[in-house]
Parts: sequence; C-alpha cells; structure tokens
Amino acid sequence: MCGSGESELDEGDRLWDCAYVAACDFGDQCAKFARDNPYPDRVALDEIINTLMTELWDRGFSQAEIRTAFEKAVGDMNRYAAGEERNGLRPTPRKT
Repeated sequence: MCGSGESELDEGDRLWDCAYVAACDFGDQCAKFARDNPYPDRVALDEIINTLMTELWDRGFSQAEIRTAFEKAVGDMNRYAAGEERNGLRPTPRKT
C-alpha cells in the first residue's frame, strides 16, 4: 500500500511504486531538515547523504554498488534538471 492505483499494479510494479514513494518522502524530509536546521555550521544535506550511504552499507550494499548508484544519479541530474541549478517551483531551504 504505497501510491495511488496500486491495486492495478502487478507485484513488481507495486515494489517500484513503493520505492518511488519512499524516495519522495525522503526528499521531503531532507528539505524539511535543511530548512529547519538550527546549526548554520552543519550542512544538513551533506550529513543526511553521508548517513544514507552508511545505512546502505550497513544493510549489505557494497561500496562499489553505493558509489555507482550515487555517480549514476549525479550523472543524470543535468538531464532531469534541464540545466537549472535549483528547482524554482519548490520552496528552498532557508539561507543562513
């Protein structure tokens, strides 16, 4: 039970739907933590991504798998962002 229309999806599609929902929720939490961060000397996203990496490693992903996934995601960023540095349609974290 993750996204809408789940009953119409087969088991594999439901899994990917749940992964998408989890990624969206994680992104929302990252934005909230960055926006509400009371420590201007600590970059929230840096710490969150570092912790995510360690959590993936703790759950059995190899260093190579984690590194490859991060590198592929960063490599795809310009295509997704259409060359823009920041998505102006969404609230940005507060500036300190």
